[in-house]
Amino acid sequence: MSGPVIKGWCPGAYRPMMSGDGLILRVRPFRSQLDPTQVAVLCDLAEDLGHGTLDLTSRANIQIRGLTEAGHDSALQRLMAARLLDPDPATEARRNIVMHPDHRPGELTDRLYLALCTGLGSLPELPGKMGFALDTGAYAMLGAASADFRFELSRDGQLILRADGAERGRPVTPEQAVPALAEMARWFVDSDGPASGRMARHLRHADMPAMWQQTAPRPQSPAPQPGPWGAGTILGAAFGAIPADALRRLMRDSDARQMRLIPDRLFWLTGARDVIAPGFIQTPNAPLLAAHACPGAPHCRQASVATRDLARRLAPHIRGGLHVSGCAKGCALSRAARLTLTGRDGRFDLIDNGRAWDQPSQRGLDPAQLCEIYECP
Repeated sequence: MSGPVIKGWCPGAYRPMMSGDGLILRVRPFRSQLDPTQVAVLCDLAEDLGHGTLDLTSRANIQIRGLTEAGHDSALQRLMAARLLDPDPATEARRNIVMHPDHRPGELTDRLYLALCTGLGSLPELPGKMGFALDTGAYAMLGAASADFRFELSRDGQLILRADGAERGRPVTPEQAVPALAEMARWFVDSDGPASGRMARHLRHADMPAMWQQTAPRPQSPAPQPGPWGAGTILGAAFGAIPADALRRLMRDSDARQMRLIPDRLFWLTGARDVIAPGFIQTPNAPLLAAHACPGAPHCRQASVATRDLARRLAPHIRGGLHVSGCAKGCALSRAARLTLTGRDGRFDLIDNGRAWDQPSQRGLDPAQLCEIYECP
């Protein structure tokens, strides 16, 4: 069997990706936030044109699966009417921005977001998976989020621009932020970075100029967990999958003002009342929070195994992170997990403390063997 086809780009709204169960359309909400009307539009789209489920992504985006070619134009029109879509397809494809969820109008994170959105056209052409992180909130929390260019703060509160994979960054002012980003992006292109596809991979064999490695970022704080947070509450969804009817009911019962998306498939309901939310993760350190699984077969053409039922069974028995991947692409998690299971020819390869494409320690295991090894029912 040949290996999985790695496309080198992520689905978007204008350019959805075909999978085994139809088109995958990804929405990149502006500022990673949705008002109740926009949430209702996405729920309606998922039910009218997709499979009735919304998928949260690791980059704080939201996806609808199962669209048909015929339904794509209707989806775009409804997204545009709900202010969920850039008028320009090129801008929409580039707007891979992860931002700290505590942003407020006029504060640094918000100002950087506006400047970056305006300045995306000044950047050179970059590989489709590259993105940006604005980790400039009250504390640092986006260190594990997928991004190649990172705006962060130093220990003394100075703004820095750091290349992913470098230990230090370059001090900049907010006014210098986008010109400095364009300069770093041109260095990446001119030094043959696109051949590597991502910044961290490129820095393994390329020497970045010393001027870009002057100041260390402040230490990372613990990632947010489900439960009360600020003026609202954070919830999770197993594997990021949210039934549209459950989300519609949650927004109504909680009376939330906004839904803000957080990396690693969490979301923050601002101004929400305390509610019981069946089907959502509401407690910190729940085993399913550390379990990652793509849709698997038959929903994905690349996958040869079903994934999520096995991940649910194994999750309570694995400490340190679990990743069940339908193939070696590892779409659900790009970093290492304590236990990674990669589908191959209808069975699983087992990788300890690695990623879906790393060398396995055991090959050709079936779910019954795995459950016997890890003593799960």
